[in-house]
Amino acid sequence: MVLKGSSEALCPPPSLELRPSCNKSQPSPPLGSGSQPHDGVITEDKEPVKYGELIVLGHNGSLSNGDKGRRRSRLALYKRPKANGVRPDVIHNVSTPLVSKALSNKSQHSISYTLSRSHSVIVEYTHDINTDMFQIGRSTESMIDFVVTDTAGGGGGGQSAQSTISRYACRIMCERSAPYTARIYAAGFDSSKNIFLGERAAKWRTSDGLMDGLTTNGVLVMHPAGEFVSEPAPGVWREISVCGNVFALRETRSAQQRGKLVDNESNTLQDGSLIDLCGATLLWRTPAGLRHIPTLKQLESLRQELNAARPQCPVGFNTLAFPSLAQREIVDKKQPWVYVNCGHVHGYHNWGYRKEKGPSSPGECPMCRRVGPYVPLWLGCEGGLYLDAGPPTHAFCPCGHVCSEKTVVGWSQIPLPHGTHAFHAACPFCGTWLTGEQGHVKLIFQGPVD
Repeated sequence: MVLKGSSEALCPPPSLELRPSCNKSQPSPPLGSGSQPHDGVITEDKEPVKYGELIVLGHNGSLSNGDKGRRRSRLALYKRPKANGVRPDVIHNVSTPLVSKALSNKSQHSISYTLSRSHSVIVEYTHDINTDMFQIGRSTESMIDFVVTDTAGGGGGGQSAQSTISRYACRIMCERSAPYTARIYAAGFDSSKNIFLGERAAKWRTSDGLMDGLTTNGVLVMHPAGEFVSEPAPGVWREISVCGNVFALRETRSAQQRGKLVDNESNTLQDGSLIDLCGATLLWRTPAGLRHIPTLKQLESLRQELNAARPQCPVGFNTLAFPSLAQREIVDKKQPWVYVNCGHVHGYHNWGYRKEKGPSSPGECPMCRRVGPYVPLWLGCEGGLYLDAGPPTHAFCPCGHVCSEKTVVGWSQIPLPHGTHAFHAACPFCGTWLTGEQGHVKLIFQGPVD
C-alpha cells in the first residue's frame, strides 16, 4: 500500500516488550477440534501441539442443534502448519476520503481509526512468523475460526431478537514456541483483512503517539484470582482493547468514555479466564488445566456408579436412575428429582405443588416440609466446566445440573455479565441464574430399603 502522509514505526523494538502486538489470522481452513487432531502440527511423539480450548458456557457439551464445523460449543486451538499471525508495522495519518482507497488492498491487514470526517489513522500490519491467530465472532465467513451465537440464558427476560455479538468479535494470538502464551484482543479482521473503528467508536491516541480503541459492546475478560483448579476464586472483570490493553469497565457496555487503564494486568489468558462477547461467555482452559477434568468416559462411569447405588424415592419407593449422557432434556420415568431448597432427592410425583404452575413452581418436600422449586436432576456433561473429577454430589439451584462440590462452589462465586451493566452467578451448564443463599445444594439420596 502506498500512502502519502507521515509514517512511523508502530512497534517498539521486540526486546523492549512494551506492549503485546495486535495480531490477526489470515483466512484458513476450519480449526481442529478434539475430533480433528490432524489440523494441528504433529510433534515427534505424534501429538498435535494444543494451545488450549474455548468452551461456550450454557450448552452442556453440545449445541442444541448439534456441533457442526466451526459452530460448536467447544473448540480446541492447535498449532497451525504455517504461522498466520500479524503484527503492527506502520502507522499512516490520512485524509478520511482516502481511507477506502487505502484499504482496498485485500492482501494487507490494517486497522482504521476514524478521528473525524477529514482525518483518519491507518495502522498497517505485517506477517509474524512467531504467532498463530484465531478469530472469534458471529460471522460465518471463512476468516472466523470459531462461530459463536447468542446463548439463551435462563436468567431474566427473553433472548433478544437481534444479536449483540459482533460479527468479528475478538482474536486470540498464540505464540508458536513454548510456553505457547495466548493473548486476547478486541475485534477481528473482516474479509478484506481490515478492522474499522468509526467516528462513534471509543478510540484515542496513546501517550506514545500510537492508536487504540474499544469495540461497540466491548470484549470483557476476567482472569481467576488464584489457580482455577486448586483455589478457584473470581477475579475482576476488565475490558480488552483492540491493541490488547486492559481497562476498567465502562459505565455501561457501549458508553463512549473508556475506563481507566489497568497497567499492572495483561491480556494473557490463564486457565479459567472468561471471555464475554456480550451475548455469550467463553471459558479458556489450558492443556495443564484440562488434565484435571473428567473425560466423557469418566462422567459415564460416575453416572453408572450413582445408578449402581440404587437410590430410591422416599415416597414411591421406586428405584431412580440418571439417564444416559446422550439423553438430554428429555425427562425419563426413573429420573431423580430434587427439592432445591433442601436437597432431598425423589422420583417424580405430584406431591406439594399445583400442577398447572409446573414442577419448577414452589412445592413442599415430603421429607422436611421445606417449600421450594422441585426439578429433575441432570448430570453436567461438559467436562471442561468441571474444576475437578470429584463425585457428583451437588446440584446448582434452581436448574438441577449435578457435578462435584468443588465445581458448584467455584461457579457460584463467579458473577457473569448480563445485558449492559448487570452481573449474575449462573449455572455454567445451562446459563440459568443461580438462586438461594449459596446457588447450589448438597444432594440427599435415600438408599435401597432392602
